Amino acid sequence: VEWTDDPHPRNSYWELWGLPLFGVKDAAAVMFEVNACRKSKPNYYVKVNAFDNSRGVESCVLSFIVQRPTSNEPGFQLMRIEEHSRTIRYA
Repeated sequence: VEWTDDPHPRNSYWELWGLPLFGVKDAAAVMFEVNACRKSKPNYYVKVNAFDNSRGVESCVLSFIVQRPTSNEPGFQLMRIEEHSRTIRYA
């Protein structure tokens, strides 16, 4: 469970809520942590990451946002810039 106030797609560093829940098989324990984070951070984005260690590496296989800010969502804007040779750049 992670949270942040900056939802920009290039922001890959979110704050970790509590300790990682590796090896937890009980969905109630995960929901308890999600609800505690949502209650503590009502004006932040909260997401859940799921990892699969079957290959022996820590790789995220599922990630989704479970909460958006209740008011004054900051948002972001990407500007598309077309350059020579049909190159597209985003700023």
